[in-house]
Amino acid sequence: MNYLAHAYYSFNHPEILAGNMISDYIKGKKQFDYPEGIQKGIRLHRAIDTYTDDHSITKEIKKIFSPAVRLYAGAFTDIVYDHFLATHPDELNAESWMNFTKKTYGLLNQQKEWFPEPFSRMFPFMEQQNWLFNYRYEWGIENSFKGLVRRAAYLEHSEEAFKLFLNNYKQMQEYSALFLTDVKNFAIGQFEELIAK
Repeated sequence: MNYLAHAYYSFNHPEILAGNMISDYIKGKKQFDYPEGIQKGIRLHRAIDTYTDDHSITKEIKKIFSPAVRLYAGAFTDIVYDHFLATHPDELNAESWMNFTKKTYGLLNQQKEWFPEPFSRMFPFMEQQNWLFNYRYEWGIENSFKGLVRRAAYLEHSEEAFKLFLNNYKQMQEYSALFLTDVKNFAIGQFEELIAK
């Protein structure tokens, strides 16, 4: 799952949201340098990622991307999931998504003191360009693919991956609809367990 899904499955809890969003930048025992609430967000992020990586549908979508991007197929799949979450008919409509993203940026701004440096540098661009909302658009996914390539050590372009996304759109949409039901239920269960502790 990418940024939108991790934000959405933080269920508007400020500290869990912060931990969920910065988790990729926190390695190993570094998580214990953060307040308990943020640690819970880091744990939620890692649980969701493990669930996503192990899911049979993720493996099917990765097969579509693998010939073009090989080891990065999982990262492209994560971005695809954000697109289909943002356009899922059983989730929020466009206006509600816009309100959600604005609220998310506001909650994150309250937690900025805990941002690791790489996320701190990136966050202003995320907010100003409203990445979270723009995952709903194909051009937003194309930009996200390009951003992934810029950060990748062994990729030079994203055009082929984006063509695979467009050419297999309906199949990926059907796969994602099934997966998003599963991961939402999983995330709710994990969130409730963390809050209860």
